Amino acid sequence: MSWVAAGRFGVGARRIVVGAMLGVMLLSGCARFDDRASTPFTTEPNWVDAPQGSTKPNPPSSTAKRPDLPCVDPDPAVVISCLDTTGGVVTLPDGTSGLVAERLTGRILKVVATDEGVPPAPVEVAHLDVDATGDGGLTALALSPSFAEDGLIYAYITTGSDNRVVRVSTDGGTPKPILTGIPKGANGNRGAIDFHTADKMLVLTGDAGNPSSAVDNGSWAGKLLSVNSPAPGATAQVMLAGIGVAGGVCSDHQDSIWITDRTATEDRLQRVGPDGTATKAWSWPDHPGVAGCAAATDGVAIALTNQKALAIAKADKTTHAVTASPTLLAQDKYGRLDGAAIGGDGSIWSSTVNKTDGQPNQYDDRVVRIPPPSAGQGAGPD
Repeated sequence: MSWVAAGRFGVGARRIVVGAMLGVMLLSGCARFDDRASTPFTTEPNWVDAPQGSTKPNPPSSTAKRPDLPCVDPDPAVVISCLDTTGGVVTLPDGTSGLVAERLTGRILKVVATDEGVPPAPVEVAHLDVDATGDGGLTALALSPSFAEDGLIYAYITTGSDNRVVRVSTDGGTPKPILTGIPKGANGNRGAIDFHTADKMLVLTGDAGNPSSAVDNGSWAGKLLSVNSPAPGATAQVMLAGIGVAGGVCSDHQDSIWITDRTATEDRLQRVGPDGTATKAWSWPDHPGVAGCAAATDGVAIALTNQKALAIAKADKTTHAVTASPTLLAQDKYGRLDGAAIGGDGSIWSSTVNKTDGQPNQYDDRVVRIPPPSAGQGAGPD
């Protein structure tokens, strides 16, 4: 199986090849887009096979201690070490840097991946006031589709009264509430956000600890929401109900929206197509802890918290079927993974959540780059 980085989409993340010819989707459900013919805000990339090993990051030339960094992980795939518990990661348009959220502190940090030398210290670009009790706090980030021009970041946060989406500028200033009033509970507060088109934001909400709210269309708990032209005071439309503990939402910016969630009976990967139809693409009765995701036109990468791995679910580029068990990468190498984003070299950036309920080491928590399989590389643990 060969993987490559391809053309830029959205705000600078990269697509990756995960494909193989697969069969028919499973267990259909129903939802509707209001604008099923929306034009993507990106062009289809060209795919080129990469030679074996070409996507692996080069090792840094030094891991010496530096006074402005608390620690430097000797693993060359680690972007940054010694963070507080993370809450999502996105990559920036330059292809070598990204933003990582700290769930408990509410900080948004800029981090830079280096192929040589010691990485620069993280830079705080924003600090949000959050209620981090239970599983709440700062749980997800998304970049404005025009981030290179406006420097705007969207964040999913828990406050003292609700869960909400806010917008903050890298230039500073007061965060602006975009979508408020999402139910809050003792748990089930985690959310996820992504852009499907330039003017459509996707918001995945948890069930706020009440599964009955997830099937109540009068509640925004446990839903996939669509927000058109997100701005202060925006409203949302329900696209899909019945979400359990929210994992991640990720768009390929073409014809697929992927969502992950955890229910009492299984963890799920679902796909929502251009006509709004929701289909269960894969399920895990053993609850590996599906979390953040990153989408390509022929599949999706999923962080697995409990299974301590990155899963690659391959989907046929025409039928979008997932019929083979997802490949596991870097299993048990970095502990509990949470966020997922595609970097400029085709690797998947993932953030760890070992400090809260894992077995942290001296370098946790971290952002790591996990190379996709190269030509001839088999599936299975790293």
